[in-house]
Amino acid sequence: MHNQNIEQILAELQRFAWPDYVAFVAMFLLCIGIGIYFGFMNKSVSEDDYMLGGRKMLVIPIAFSLVASFVSGITLLGLPTEVYSYGVQYLYVACGVIGMGVVMGVFYLPVFHDLNITSTYEVSSPQLWHDLFYIRFGPWQYLEVRFDRRLRLYGSIMFVVMNVAYLPIVIYVPALAFNQVTGIGVHTITPIVCIICVFYTSLGGLKAVVWTDVVQAVSMVGALGLVAFKGTRDIGGPGVVLERAWNTDRLEAPDLSIDPTVRHTFWCLFLGGIVYWTQTNAVSQNMIQRYLSLPSLGDARKALCIFCAGVLILMALCGYNGLLIYATYQNCDPLTTKLAKARDQLLPLFVMETLGELPGMTGLFIAGVFSAALSSLSTCLNSMSAVVLEDFVKPYVKKPLTPTATNWVMRLVVVGVGALCVCLVYVVEHMGTVLQLTMSLEAITNGPLFGIFTIGLFMPWINGNSALLGGVMGVVGMSWVSLNAQWAIASGAINYDTKALNVEQCDYSFNMTTSLVKNSDHLVTSAEEIFPLYRISYMWYTTFGASITIIVALLGTLIFGKNNPNKVDPILLTPCIRKFFSFGSEERMDAYKPDIPLQHKLRPDEVAL
Repeated sequence: MHNQNIEQILAELQRFAWPDYVAFVAMFLLCIGIGIYFGFMNKSVSEDDYMLGGRKMLVIPIAFSLVASFVSGITLLGLPTEVYSYGVQYLYVACGVIGMGVVMGVFYLPVFHDLNITSTYEVSSPQLWHDLFYIRFGPWQYLEVRFDRRLRLYGSIMFVVMNVAYLPIVIYVPALAFNQVTGIGVHTITPIVCIICVFYTSLGGLKAVVWTDVVQAVSMVGALGLVAFKGTRDIGGPGVVLERAWNTDRLEAPDLSIDPTVRHTFWCLFLGGIVYWTQTNAVSQNMIQRYLSLPSLGDARKALCIFCAGVLILMALCGYNGLLIYATYQNCDPLTTKLAKARDQLLPLFVMETLGELPGMTGLFIAGVFSAALSSLSTCLNSMSAVVLEDFVKPYVKKPLTPTATNWVMRLVVVGVGALCVCLVYVVEHMGTVLQLTMSLEAITNGPLFGIFTIGLFMPWINGNSALLGGVMGVVGMSWVSLNAQWAIASGAINYDTKALNVEQCDYSFNMTTSLVKNSDHLVTSAEEIFPLYRISYMWYTTFGASITIIVALLGTLIFGKNNPNKVDPILLTPCIRKFFSFGSEERMDAYKPDIPLQHKLRPDEVAL
């Protein structure tokens, strides 16, 4: 073994045999089959069916779909690497996830669900009814009703820009895993994945996406569980894993420091985590589209609770796998030796060593990683088709689109965005590790968007001009901070010390000099010389972007004046705010009176008061 080099070790480990390919391909065929079923045998006959599944979806499939859509391959591969390198501190973000469930369920979800439901019933104001009719597909339309069309376009543009930047990362990560276990090039597999995903998304609409998400969520949990079980048994039990983690301080109490430049503290993970996760749920077309496909607010809240539980389970599995990988490689770090050429190939390398001897098991794991990517990709493609149709096509055509034309537009958007993402993978592969990178880049648009929605729901005196000024300044400010911080990290000016890693007992040869240079923690520039805002934890980025937006919008009222809060329809405000204002006419709330004739009565759980 001592005479073997890195290339020989990798050649031995890359045992992706025919049973692995069978397991891998079977998952793709199942997804294609679901797309064919909903595309031809159980057609999404209308725009409403395609986008929202006819609003007759069940709670459990939607909850599974929410989990699968949010937890991409970025989490599956990035989180174990995070715990391996820095310990369990990041896992305290679980407190933020629980906090998000409360904030989302109480303040944000009721407004969107009320608007969605009311749009099919009698509303006292004809203009409001007309406006609410267009709230069917997601949050951007809310901005038009609450402010004006400029804010709706702002939201839609930010959504499109962020997804075009995010989706190539989603595709790239599982391709890295496949490359590690088979040696097949990243740019060979990414077009194949995209074509399959575009196929079943464009054919089946939301129903196909949701049911493939269920398959993919089960596949993800199964893959992680299998790796954890087999790896733990091989190393001698969970006691060994926890002992080795404890001895190197990977198991640690929450860091209660209030220094915002510390990468992970309890406060940035809890408070910053609540804001990050709430914007992901409340301001995301991808997630809102699923909540609105359920028939009642009560069902949506149940799905939200199951979503939170599912995410916590997946995070715990990923975190445990990170500790397990360290316990296995504690005396020979594969990142230092370059046995894993990229940080996000650490888990696939571990899978090759752990499951390689079991026929089909490596294929099952890689199928799980690809499942995570496919679910995120299909969700975004489906939502992008809704946004482009509603905001960039319908307003600019002279005649109403026929159902056939509508279907073609939505499907062409899916195909076009998929092709663009495949091309952008060439850019992403030069951008470093993915977990922090993704959250940092998302904050550029999502922080300001979350700020605008928060203004809309909680601050009825702020008008469209002030909100737009806040949103623009938020994007400018976050672009400046986030991009400069990423540049400082990429250049080595900002670096974070990892927990203890060593290569003292490696049983193969590697280039020690190259490895040491590439893994050095030496700061090119001392931390004090870097502008302080570039050094704040990336977990604060979304909060920072939202805060800039809200503060500038509040200051904007000095220039643009204020709305009369009592003239804002209360249905556009979060329930807890409505009671603080006297909204001119009682008729505005007629949609909630039990005695008015409605096409369908609102059930008690649908009235968010």
